[in-house]
Amino acid sequence: MIPPGFIQDLISRVDIVEVVGRHVELKKAGINHKGLCPFHGEKSPSFIVSPTRQTYHCFGCGVHGNALGFLMEYSGLGFVEAVQDLAQQVGMTVPEDERSAEERERAAQQKKRQATLSDVLLKASDHYRLQLKKSPRAIDYLKKRGLTGQIAAQFALGYAPEGWRSLASAFPSYEDPLLAETGMVIVQNAEGPEAEQKRYDRFRDRIMFPIRNVQGETIGFGGRVLDKGEPKYLNSPETPVFSKGRELYGLFEARVGLRQRGYALVVEGYMDVVALAQSGFHNAVATLGTACTAEHVQKLFRFTESVVFSFDGDAAGRRAAGRALEAALPHASDVRSVKFLFLPAEHDPDSYVREFGAEAFERYVNEAVPLSRQLMESAAEGCDLGSAEGRARMLANAKPLWQALPTGLLKRQLLGELARRTQLPDQELMSLWQLGTPAPAARGGPAHETFDAFDGHEPFFDHGEPPAHPEEPVASGPPKSWKKKEWKKDWKPSGNWKRRGEPEDETLGTPRHQPAAKADHAVRMLLLNSAWWVQLSPEDQLLLHELPGVHGEMIAWLERHLINHGAGAWSALEAALAEDELLDRARHLSRDLHSEPEPEFEDFQAVIKALRLLQLKTESQRLAASNPQGPAFERFKQVLEQIRALEAVSNSPG
Repeated sequence: MIPPGFIQDLISRVDIVEVVGRHVELKKAGINHKGLCPFHGEKSPSFIVSPTRQTYHCFGCGVHGNALGFLMEYSGLGFVEAVQDLAQQVGMTVPEDERSAEERERAAQQKKRQATLSDVLLKASDHYRLQLKKSPRAIDYLKKRGLTGQIAAQFALGYAPEGWRSLASAFPSYEDPLLAETGMVIVQNAEGPEAEQKRYDRFRDRIMFPIRNVQGETIGFGGRVLDKGEPKYLNSPETPVFSKGRELYGLFEARVGLRQRGYALVVEGYMDVVALAQSGFHNAVATLGTACTAEHVQKLFRFTESVVFSFDGDAAGRRAAGRALEAALPHASDVRSVKFLFLPAEHDPDSYVREFGAEAFERYVNEAVPLSRQLMESAAEGCDLGSAEGRARMLANAKPLWQALPTGLLKRQLLGELARRTQLPDQELMSLWQLGTPAPAARGGPAHETFDAFDGHEPFFDHGEPPAHPEEPVASGPPKSWKKKEWKKDWKPSGNWKRRGEPEDETLGTPRHQPAAKADHAVRMLLLNSAWWVQLSPEDQLLLHELPGVHGEMIAWLERHLINHGAGAWSALEAALAEDELLDRARHLSRDLHSEPEPEFEDFQAVIKALRLLQLKTESQRLAASNPQGPAFERFKQVLEQIRALEAVSNSPG
């Protein structure tokens, strides 16, 4: 927990001109400072920094905020990280949170260890850059790939010499355990006696691509062979600072380019990223030798609302596109754009740009396939739509993809597209995908969809509205036969006849709303009590940020609003949402904002725990279905243990 008073004190002590000036070239313009906006491409400066108001504002793209907001937007930092960074700059100490002394000590030790590993990797990077300057063969290779010295310097490219122990000249002790922990040195017979251990460099005779996180810290490497050899690319192993499933190559270098071009271009190779930057596409990033993950997509959407995946046109590229589609679906809200670009089978982005130029590649980007069409094509692959069997198979393929989408207009429209493609009425398909059975006769056609953020995958529909056309049947099954009952002389009335004569319930027959999901409750409570945000742990803040669809979007907006304007009443948030044209998206969350008892912070914490439990159960189900082995099985056991611990706390008395 970081007290709000500390945040206000921190903002009052920093000089926003100094903070922004570290990243943007500013010139004095009257009482203000002016420069080129780092968040969009412009030739005439419209980015104003006000030292009197301690704010920044761009008259071109409309971004604005204070020093804390600038650090988060420009560097991609989370709230807590931005506060710590800013506090360090002005010599302030962030107040201790509510964690125990042991937990804080472990966190401090982990952070110190990560910083140490990053320092080792940065030193190795400097060594490789020096070796590149000494290798005419490596320089000639890069020139033949069309790269200039300027672009090589921008990405800190280097060269690992052919020798087995090149790093020995860069570090005081080649036996330093940190070299092995960072993955730079391989130790044979590591468990045996030290005299029998053999050490050698992991990377030899390769062009070196340093991998940096969004803060610019070196966390790993990718190495490419100069000539023929296997593997073509060699990556750093998983370490305490490097996880291939979370990091993206080139994201640090692409931060400005993402905002200038308005979209992220995701490619498959390091050289693709560098070659595209050479050709003016400074918004390209690459996965690190692994399939695109949901965490990759989530990270990209912190910087842009539009992502274009670029794949080779061969079978491998199509398979990679399928995995990217699955990763992107939970984040494909109505205000985000996801597209897929397929190059000719014989080309990758690097070779295509070198042969045909940047303009030709730009045309391919403009013709990229939208996510909706890619989903349809992926579901229809191998299906004969001229037969009932083929159409049924397409629907079977499409159902899990469609269910992964967040609730919204895109999801509703895709249901209609799938129904038309497979020659089914919309309502019948919706009914079938509701529970696998026709809709009950007592209710009308489906009207609204409501999903819990993590709990299961089957949608729940509100059936309160009547069918679109009165002549349409409300149930697809045969009508029940009606049997006339005989009059009985001793008949007595039943039911609550005392209520006769009372006014009829005006709510009867009106559309019924699905009870709010836990994610709805969490966001609603925060809208009512925005000051609670800073009382959450970083882990709980991240959990809320990762909520799919409108919930995650509202959390991201709320955090930015709190940084720039501080906590406030719902009426103030409502006005701010309207100003940012987000009020309509928040209405279904705030619909019953004042109909519930006023919650306490303990109630909010209980909802957070429930969300955490749902998230863990979903992960455990996914792991169990994959027949986990090795590290995956260890993770499975860890998740089960966390579930048991949370359930034990939830079920404990008091």
